[in-house]
Amino acid sequence: MRHRCRVPQLGKPADQRRALLRTLTTELIRNGRIKTTKTRAQAVRTEAERMITLAKDGSLAARRRALGYMYDKQLVHALFEQASSRYGDRQGGYTRILRTINRRGDNAEMAIIELT
Repeated sequence: MRHRCRVPQLGKPADQRRALLRTLTTELIRNGRIKTTKTRAQAVRTEAERMITLAKDGSLAARRRALGYMYDKQLVHALFEQASSRYGDRQGGYTRILRTINRRGDNAEMAIIELT
């Protein structure tokens, strides 16, 4: 039974799933928008919003947590410099998921996730 197990499994073992979410989060913050499947976009939304919340906090402990999660050190420093001015007045909702057409090969639901 998977009752109350709210973590999206994404069809991968735990280590591969963690690495996939770290990569997607890093690329989303680097590029501002990425195109992926709808389920992956919903999973990466929580991680990206967690990183932006850490950046809004701005403390040394929050910076170290973000450095331990994201792959690019310079990107973390840039995020921490910009987050308070860009997202300072918001209490969440930093990302937007836009559904697009299904993928041709396997008919998977595709989406674009972007920072607002």
